[in-house]
Amino acid sequence: MRQPAPTATQSDVDQPQSGRRNLLKALGAAPLLPLTGGLSASALLSACATPGAGKPFASARFTGMPAPTLANPAAMATTTVGSALEVTFADGSKQSYKLAYQPFFMTGDMVPDGKGGTILAGGYLDINNQPIIDRSVPGKERQFYSDCPDGSSLLTVAGAKVPGVKGNAVFAVVQFEYTTRDQKQAAMYGQLPSPIAVLTLDQDPSSGKLSLVQYHNVDTSQVNGLWITCGASLSPWNTHLSSEEYEPDASAIASNPQFKAFSKNLYGDENRANPYHYGHLPEVTVHPDGTGSIKKHYCLGRISHELVQVMPDQRTVLMGDDATNGGLFMFIADRAADLSSGTLYVARWEQVSGVGPGAGKLSWVRLGSATSAEVKAMADRYKAADIMDIRTTDPADGSFSKIPFNGKFNWVRVKPGMQKAAAFLETHRYAALAGGSLGFTKMEGTTVNAQDKIAYSAMSYIQTSMLNGSGHIKVAGPRAGAVYALNLRGGQRDTGGNVIDSEWVAIDMAPPAALVGVDLKTPDALGNLADQEHIANPDNIKFSEKLRTLFIGEDSGMHVNNFLWAYNVDTKALTRVLSCPAGAESTGLHAVDEINGWTYVMSNFQHAGDWEKGLHDKVKDTLDPLVRANYKDRFGATVGYLTGLPHTGKA
Repeated sequence: MRQPAPTATQSDVDQPQSGRRNLLKALGAAPLLPLTGGLSASALLSACATPGAGKPFASARFTGMPAPTLANPAAMATTTVGSALEVTFADGSKQSYKLAYQPFFMTGDMVPDGKGGTILAGGYLDINNQPIIDRSVPGKERQFYSDCPDGSSLLTVAGAKVPGVKGNAVFAVVQFEYTTRDQKQAAMYGQLPSPIAVLTLDQDPSSGKLSLVQYHNVDTSQVNGLWITCGASLSPWNTHLSSEEYEPDASAIASNPQFKAFSKNLYGDENRANPYHYGHLPEVTVHPDGTGSIKKHYCLGRISHELVQVMPDQRTVLMGDDATNGGLFMFIADRAADLSSGTLYVARWEQVSGVGPGAGKLSWVRLGSATSAEVKAMADRYKAADIMDIRTTDPADGSFSKIPFNGKFNWVRVKPGMQKAAAFLETHRYAALAGGSLGFTKMEGTTVNAQDKIAYSAMSYIQTSMLNGSGHIKVAGPRAGAVYALNLRGGQRDTGGNVIDSEWVAIDMAPPAALVGVDLKTPDALGNLADQEHIANPDNIKFSEKLRTLFIGEDSGMHVNNFLWAYNVDTKALTRVLSCPAGAESTGLHAVDEINGWTYVMSNFQHAGDWEKGLHDKVKDTLDPLVRANYKDRFGATVGYLTGLPHTGKA
């Protein structure tokens, strides 16, 4: 069952309406999380009509919640919120909002399709947009649906008009990374083409509440389907920037059963899918009728795309790389708000500290310039053997170069005339060959604090290639990871001496002290392998300019429950905001500063009850039946957002 929202206390309900109106007027210039509790439309409209009226807004901070324990198993087995948002005004007065979680749906639910019927939320479709059926248990055939919703974007579109919307039309784009297992419990990771959907939401003008009125599957057939869509971001020009993670190795594709199963489920033919069509950056445009269209950009490098960040110039894209022996990549588009052509770079790390997560200065290696169309043409035409000679053992031939690749070593040489194809289709190998620092591990979400010109990048695990020096990096850990801050500057030159045409180039990286995980020498009473009072294995990250807050979602194999955190960049305070069901990862994070006067924090989770031996041994027997009851026998997961309820108690 879904976790019900907290019930308002009598003092909340009895707060005088005039007081509420004044509060809303005061916050006209600094919208808050959507409120519940019967606020009138006239009060809100008055606030919107007179921005900045009343007491000026000064700041906001989150007050935290304890980690749930087995003293309350139900809290560990669902999405739990016990935090609050406190607003401070210029005169020193404060107002606090209790936070709660509101889902739009659970995957596997039948939801409205906008045509008078229903559609399966998170359902999988083949290249012909026909349902892909799980036939693993005879007599229980059903359409596959995902238990792993991930990247999401919340946005509005000019002239939006969708039947059923009574207030304001708001849209959410939600992608589904994978499904964990079939009904027979066989692993299904990466074997199904990832769905992506546009949700039409009805925003109540009086409360900010969002209600689902239409679910639309984006047709991905024209981009050959999608491969393992993970994190996502909203572009400055109002499109959803998706991802394709863990690009399939084209040089070993003939012996890859995962990719063969993917091809079979997508095309009905295990040999038809082309590995060079995957590992790119898809972009979804939402239309006024609540439908969406998609294209893939092939010129941003074929890497383990996670959550990219476009800078305020609408040209510079900073990209993490969720791989072992991964790199930090940057793309600078030729034109603003257009990712169809540009120049690709990889960072070179000059280590200045190896203590803990370490610190380094960054320089940039230019890999090449291309258009998406020309890289797509090369992807259609070439196989790996046409582009590079690749060996997994030393060929004892001086024309080959030794490079780190996916936790091992390759020996490679580029075929004559194939430098551009190598740069954009064999990006990991070519970037290492060109002198980039391919030593990062699981570099996941990226976001930007534009006011301070600081980017943030989540290093989910600091291990293997970050410890052994194979890619220029040799630091100490922790395995629980860290979030690095990267200062952004203009006037930079690449390693060839050429001017980099951007004012948003990362020049260094080091983690703030509060954003470093803490490994435990021995598990605690619940089985946690990392300290619960610190982040562990950060993944999704998003920054709110208005709240001056960095939100951090965990994908931890070291915390029994994964958490959503808020880090105030001014006070340096780290606060636990939300706890996911045990065994689940915090995903779909998206902080939206203002939509029709309201601020939203989107949050999903995936694979609840994905028990890991050694981590969940102490809680599994108690929590497994609860998680199964809550989330469709572990096949379901929710997509939703945080809400806020004003209360009168002193903060």
